[in-house]
Amino acid sequence: MGILDKFEHGVERVVNNAFAKAFRSEVKPVELASALRREVDDRAAVVDRDRTVVPNEFTIELSPDDHAQVDAWGAEALADELAANVTDHAASQRYAFVGPVTVQFSEHDDLETGRFRIRSATVRGAVAPASAAATPSTRHPLVDIDGQRYLLTGPVTVIGRGSEADIIVDDPGVSRRHLEIRVGPDGVVASDLGSTNGLYVEGHQVPAATLLDGNTLTIGRTRIMFWTGASDDRDE
Repeated sequence: MGILDKFEHGVERVVNNAFAKAFRSEVKPVELASALRREVDDRAAVVDRDRTVVPNEFTIELSPDDHAQVDAWGAEALADELAANVTDHAASQRYAFVGPVTVQFSEHDDLETGRFRIRSATVRGAVAPASAAATPSTRHPLVDIDGQRYLLTGPVTVIGRGSEADIIVDDPGVSRRHLEIRVGPDGVVASDLGSTNGLYVEGHQVPAATLLDGNTLTIGRTRIMFWTGASDDRDE
């Protein structure tokens, strides 16, 4: 951060302090969204030429009054909207995540009404939201589930309808823990987890299958496209 940037941040901090003390104005969702985007930009870390990693877990610390206001708005719905906003911003900047994006709120007595803090962390998970610029690999394949794209960043990913799944699918024909995708040194294996309606790979029902780049999987009425980029490598 340059001298001018530090100065601007300092002025912003002083103004916010004075405003909060004088007017005791509650925080606004748009302020939280802007602060989250700044946090992502400030903590972006260049890993290599084509990959810049940013935090994916965020805690917004609020005063008691503001925390009560967020609860009144609907904390869970607001957190989901803020997480989606962060994900969209990261996609526009070609940032990468190493795990799912989450936002939560916590109450802190040392904060006055209108003041808040953001704490962030980069925490690896089983999946991460993938932008259009994301490049799949044999180590981190990509799945497209009805238009939603995910990078498989962990060795095991569970897909299902239940909240315990790593990727949750809103499909009544999908079991709570329907499908497991395991990434290993010898390939990627998809396994049916004893689901009611089974697993289909390229239209054939199978208990398990080693996946190839471009395979199509079906669970319930949900179609899953699987990519490793291996076909592109062979074409070069």
